[in-house]
Amino acid sequence: MRIIPAIDIIDGKCVRLSKGDYDTKIIYNENPLEVAKSFEAHGIEYLHLVDLDGAKSSKIVNYKILEQIATQTGLKIDFGGGLKSDDDLRIAFESGANQITGGSIAVKNRAIFEKWILEYGSDKIILGADAKDEKIAVSGWLEDSDEELIPFIQQYQTKGIQYVICTDIVKDGMLEGPSFDLYKKIINLCTVTSSGVEKLAEAKGVKLIASGGISTFDELPKLAELGCEGTIIGKAIYEGRITLKQLENYILNK
Repeated sequence: MRIIPAIDIIDGKCVRLSKGDYDTKIIYNENPLEVAKSFEAHGIEYLHLVDLDGAKSSKIVNYKILEQIATQTGLKIDFGGGLKSDDDLRIAFESGANQITGGSIAVKNRAIFEKWILEYGSDKIILGADAKDEKIAVSGWLEDSDEELIPFIQQYQTKGIQYVICTDIVKDGMLEGPSFDLYKKIINLCTVTSSGVEKLAEAKGVKLIASGGISTFDELPKLAELGCEGTIIGKAIYEGRITLKQLENYILNK
């Protein structure tokens, strides 16, 4: 299971929210590059970088920070937040993103998101399936939708999606543990076969990246055992609940 620390950006600073509420913002570091370098120094290879200003304004905003981290570290970055147009996507990839995550766009403009999957390939496009009570939430979690989580993922699997980041919003930033039952359900129900599926020739399971609520190191092996392909860790690192040394040892001993 890949370990993917998160850096969320507001006003160029490294912050964390609780349950996606911008009013709960805590600034942990004013230099995101410094944070990214500390991750890399402990053997971490991946980074989840979220442009919260972009998510709020519906266009890419903090691409200069993406470019800075991409050029000054070797981290493989997945970037999300406010990606709504072909131009946003081009800027993200030109600024050094290895993958992008599309959440709101996948709900509000399926045609453009499906086009991105075809143009860039399913290894470059991650479906952001953030949910509250198993309903998809959009626009930086400021809006609820009527989309049911599991069918939403299954529909995009038929279009070729492999990677899915799922955040249970109720858990996000609360340090109360992840949604094991929800992730188990997704992994069990989102294995698709060729029968009735447009784009997939063989049985494939979703590459699920767990996000939200991670609070202790002991939860990581449990997520791996469930079959999660990766896990995003945010506040637990910044609050010292999980140390970078623990993550370094986990990566070395995999």
